[in-house]
Amino acid sequence: MDGVSPDQEALVERLAELRAEHEALNREVDALAENGVVDQLKFARLKKEKLRLKDQIAEVEDQLTPDIIA
Repeated sequence: MDGVSPDQEALVERLAELRAEHEALNREVDALAENGVVDQLKFARLKKEKLRLKDQIAEVEDQLTPDIIA
């Protein structure tokens, strides 16, 4: 065994999925901003979704990082 539990593998996969989704939303937000004609409601919804994903990414990263007791 390589020292990585199935739970950790699942978290790493989930982290990759969340990061890809966040990057896709980032590109969509950037495209809307560059377009000049921005649907403010859609823009706000996308930015809120990006923040939600960022929070989920941080949560998964915290689960992957072991607690260090000094």
